[in-house]
Amino acid sequence: MEQFDLVVIGSGPGGYIAAIRASQLKMKVAIVEKYKTLGGTCLNVGCIPSKAWLDSSEKYHEAVHQFASHGIDVGTPKLDTKKMRERVSGVVSGITGGVAFLMKKNKITVYQGLGSFKDANTILVKGEKGEQEIKAAKIIIATGSKPSLLPGVALDKERIISSTEALKLEVVPKHLIVIGGGVIGLELGSVFRRLGAKVSVVEFADTCITSMDQDLGKELQKVLTKDGMEFHMGHGVTSVTRAGNEVTVKAKAKADQKEIELKGDYCLVAVGRRPYTDGLNLEAAGLKADERGRIAVNDHLQTSVPHIFAIGDVVRGAMLAHKAEEEGVCVAEFMMGQKPHINYNLIPGVVYTWPEVAGVGATEQELKTKGVEYKVGKFPFLALGRAVASAEKNGFVKVLADKKTDEILGVHMIGPRTADMIAEAVLAMEFRASAEDVGRTSHAHPTYSEGFKEACLAATENRALNI
Repeated sequence: MEQFDLVVIGSGPGGYIAAIRASQLKMKVAIVEKYKTLGGTCLNVGCIPSKAWLDSSEKYHEAVHQFASHGIDVGTPKLDTKKMRERVSGVVSGITGGVAFLMKKNKITVYQGLGSFKDANTILVKGEKGEQEIKAAKIIIATGSKPSLLPGVALDKERIISSTEALKLEVVPKHLIVIGGGVIGLELGSVFRRLGAKVSVVEFADTCITSMDQDLGKELQKVLTKDGMEFHMGHGVTSVTRAGNEVTVKAKAKADQKEIELKGDYCLVAVGRRPYTDGLNLEAAGLKADERGRIAVNDHLQTSVPHIFAIGDVVRGAMLAHKAEEEGVCVAEFMMGQKPHINYNLIPGVVYTWPEVAGVGATEQELKTKGVEYKVGKFPFLALGRAVASAEKNGFVKVLADKKTDEILGVHMIGPRTADMIAEAVLAMEFRASAEDVGRTSHAHPTYSEGFKEACLAATENRALNI
């Protein structure tokens, strides 16, 4: 039986990054993955394929609706969903293959099969090669998450589907009904809306993307509605039924209990994700999951069994790939006696619709609830030269700063390329910059990032220069 310093269960962004960092720190490392390809949900059926679909659908949408205004006549574009799907598959295989290369480069032993605890130091791997046992001085659980289910709604994975099946559809739906106005529902809804589907979103909350600043959700809904997406906010789904190729969704309004009925050919259930710990046999290691399926950890991401750690979607906090990566590095370094730290307040959130949405730090609603005195600087993209030149006038940058000290407390953006722009805000807040600090920093012209500078100037005695 082979002995390792560290065994990582799960090869998603948190797991494989933890394995690499541990190997860099001279640990003997093994990683266990139940699927044939490495990379976990994110690389195989999550972040990467969804962004590839978003990119392809955006290009098609531009060809149909925007090329003519640029003086480009391409006639009537022809959609080849098979070729589009093949491109997405190629992107996924390329990136997952890259992870496999990184495992070899860093001398990390890969075990293919379902990993479970035999005891607190022994992992049983069941795969095509039968059963294998491996010993570990330390263990990281990084098994990620899977789509949540809606009570009373059964997925048939054909017409009533989760994000996993949506990413593999071979046809564009005529009418896609999306249950859930969060990140996953709106991203995939955007894909199929751009490709020509009618898309209806049913959401129990009164605003979209409820985990982010409310101004972002309101603006995103306004833009997507203008682009043809239909929203039924404040509605709770009461039933989802299928008859042949037709799916019927019924929902009641919270306000007056009036019922609506929507009929489509596909229904995407996108009501979030839940920790995936099925088959781990946690009890054998002296562990158990809470009522939400999460594994309890301390500030060092240690479980109640000190040599066993858990990271990513199976523990508290946002279910984000980059959060899992930070935790993977943190745990590996902590194991080797270093003193790493994660500022969870500065983990950015992003929605890859178009316009993109990004935020970091406190929302305005959180500051109000905590009684923090703050000031707001806001700058619209329609006043930005680069945005106007690129016909990207939707959205804004919003900066929240402490009323007395001017320290930036939160930054919230909706507009072109804000997924990339938010990194500047994270860096500024990591060094506790004031709004004036950013406002006095030179930004190249013309760029989208000037919007962040202008919003910071707006928060500093209303000094914005271009509005």
